[in-house]
Amino acid sequence: MLGAGISAAQTPVAITTDPAVDKANPPAMQSFQIPSHGAGLNALMYIAPGAGPHPVVILLHGFPGNEKNLDLAQAIRRAGWDVLYFDYRGSWGTPGDFSFTHCMEDTQAAVAFVRDPANATKLRADPKQIVLIGHSMGGMIAAYTAAHDPGIQAVGLISAANMADRAKLPAGIPAEARAKAMAAIAKGLAAEGIAPLAGCTPESLAADLVAHAEEYSLVGQASKLASRPVLVVTSDDGLAPANDTLVAAMQAAGDQEVNAVHIATDHSYSGKRIELEETVLGGLAYVGKK
Repeated sequence: MLGAGISAAQTPVAITTDPAVDKANPPAMQSFQIPSHGAGLNALMYIAPGAGPHPVVILLHGFPGNEKNLDLAQAIRRAGWDVLYFDYRGSWGTPGDFSFTHCMEDTQAAVAFVRDPANATKLRADPKQIVLIGHSMGGMIAAYTAAHDPGIQAVGLISAANMADRAKLPAGIPAEARAKAMAAIAKGLAAEGIAPLAGCTPESLAADLVAHAEEYSLVGQASKLASRPVLVVTSDDGLAPANDTLVAAMQAAGDQEVNAVHIATDHSYSGKRIELEETVLGGLAYVGKK
């Protein structure tokens, strides 16, 4: 099972020890912009030491993205992976308008960027070994993107937010009831804080979610993910039941490489960062052996 057997007694070396010095190909960080639908996504690549090519993790942040999980990026790089982090259109200073649909498109653009031979060479990256790891909303995006791209090697979901499923409205719902439901969805999104997001309102985001509720459904991706390793990490934030439903659906679809790990902490894994790193690195070690 993906990531099975990870425990405090098996702390990966990458959590405690810096890699050996490689003067010819030292670790590095490059900043650049990824082209996506007329905008440039602000991006960073954490480049692992060594000539490579290195397998790549694309790290997807949530909504609005206060927890960026860059400590994970550093640990993953020490384990020998390149890590790409970027901000979606309209988020955290990236130009453009934010929407859930744009997040999906931007993630596909990031995958295409890594697969471009010139970029892969420059970043010492292996375009044939790409893993998506998403936190919260980023988990929903990772699941959807991988489900529609069989070239993605594996997926890691960290408290994946079942946002689309929560936005499903009954067929034929009366106009007044629909308006109330849309207002409730918008209120919930506003409560999560959209100050770092540009070109959107709670109402526009609610409309985007409702319009794509079936398409972006977390459990709806199960059958298309079932052929690959998937690590599902949950916490005490209330999202575990939806993630458990996804795991069960994947298992029913025949996935023998899905593993669920529960960590008793909050949505940002505030008190369990090292345990989260151990769990994610264990999953990547499994993928690296395949």
